[in-house]
Amino acid sequence: MTSVLFVTHTAAPSGAEIATARLAKALRDRGVDVAVAFAQDGPMVERLRAVGVGTMILHGTFDSRAMTVTDPSPRRLLAGAARLVRLGWELGSVAAERGATVVIAESSKALIMGAVAARRARIPLIWHVHDRVSAEYFGPVLATIVRGLGRSLSRGYIANSRSTMSSLIPRRCALVAYPGIEPARSAPRAPQRAPAETVVAVVGRLTPWKGQDVFLRAVADARVRPAHIYLVGGTFFDEEPYRERLERLAAELELPVTFTGHVDDPEDYMRRADVLVHCSVIAEPFGQVVVEGMRAGCAVIASRPGGPTEIVEPGVNGLLVDAGDRHGLTAALDTLIGDPALRCRLAAAARQRSACFDIAESARAVAHFLDTISAPSHAEVNAT
Repeated sequence: MTSVLFVTHTAAPSGAEIATARLAKALRDRGVDVAVAFAQDGPMVERLRAVGVGTMILHGTFDSRAMTVTDPSPRRLLAGAARLVRLGWELGSVAAERGATVVIAESSKALIMGAVAARRARIPLIWHVHDRVSAEYFGPVLATIVRGLGRSLSRGYIANSRSTMSSLIPRRCALVAYPGIEPARSAPRAPQRAPAETVVAVVGRLTPWKGQDVFLRAVADARVRPAHIYLVGGTFFDEEPYRERLERLAAELELPVTFTGHVDDPEDYMRRADVLVHCSVIAEPFGQVVVEGMRAGCAVIASRPGGPTEIVEPGVNGLLVDAGDRHGLTAALDTLIGDPALRCRLAAAARQRSACFDIAESARAVAHFLDTISAPSHAEVNAT
C-alpha cells in the first residue's frame, strides 16, 4: 500500500499549505496512509490534527524567513540550506520508521529536506509545485537554480496547474492536479444586489504581488462605487507595512473598506459578496480563491495570465483582466456592478464550473500517480 509522507517548511495558513491539507485529508479518506511533517509549528498543524491526519514537527530550528527571495544573499541561502539538510536527515529516519513509500516535498525549501530524506530512506521523492518557478517570483538566477534542483533531486512533479508545469524543466513523470475544494455547503447567500448596493470582496494574503493596491485604485474610479468592500486576508513575514499602506490608501480614496485580517474560512464573506475580485499583478500559479468564489455564488473577476485562465471562461462564468491593468479592472467592475442580471448569469455558470475542481477527484488522480511512480516508464497525466 502507498504510504505518503508530505514535508513542508512552514505551518502558516497560506494557499499552498491549505491545498496540501485538503489533499492530505482527501488521500486519507481514500484509504492512503498519510502523514505531514513540518519544519516548524503553526496553525496548520492543529488544523490537520483536527481532521485526523497524522502530523509531526521536526526537531531543530528553522525560520522560513531565513531563506527568502527578497534577500537571496549566498550566505543566508547556504546557512538555511544547511539547516534544511539536517532536518531532512531526521526526516529520512522518520520515513524509514513509518514505512513510507514516497516523500512529497511541498515547496522549494521542502525539496531540500525531502531529497535528503528520500535518499536516506531509499524511496522516491515527488516535488509538489505550488509556485511558478519563474524570474518574476524567484529572480532569474534563483529560478534557474530551483528548476535544476527540482529536475535533478525529484523522481517527478505534481503541479497545481498547466501554467505552473510550463515553468519547470519538462519530464515524463509529471502530473497536473488542480488544488481541489470540497463541495459547497448548503448555506444561504444574499441575492445579487442593485448597483448602488453591490458588495465586493477581495480574498487573499495582503502582499504587493496580490495587487490589492491596484484594486483599490481601480474600484475608486468605478462609475458606481460598491456599497461595501471586504479585503479578507492577513499578512506574513514583513508585509505589515503593506497593510498599513492599503489602509491609508482606502482612507484617502474614501472607500468603504473592511480589513478583516486572516480568516480561517472566508466562505462566509464570499457569500455576503456579489462580486469576488482576484487581482494578482503577476501570473497566479492556480487561484484557489477564484474557485472558492465561484462555489460561493459570486460573479468573479480574475487576472491573467496564469492558473485563472484554466478556471475562467471569459463572458461565460466570469471575467478576465490583464494582471496589473488598473483601467481594465475598472472596466470589468463597471460591467458587473452596473448589470445585476449579468452577475446572476455568470454566478450560476461559475457554480457549475466550480464543481469541476473537486478535491476527491484530485486525490484520485494523485493516488493513481503515486501508485505507479515506481513503474519503469511514466506518461504525463492531467487531472482537469
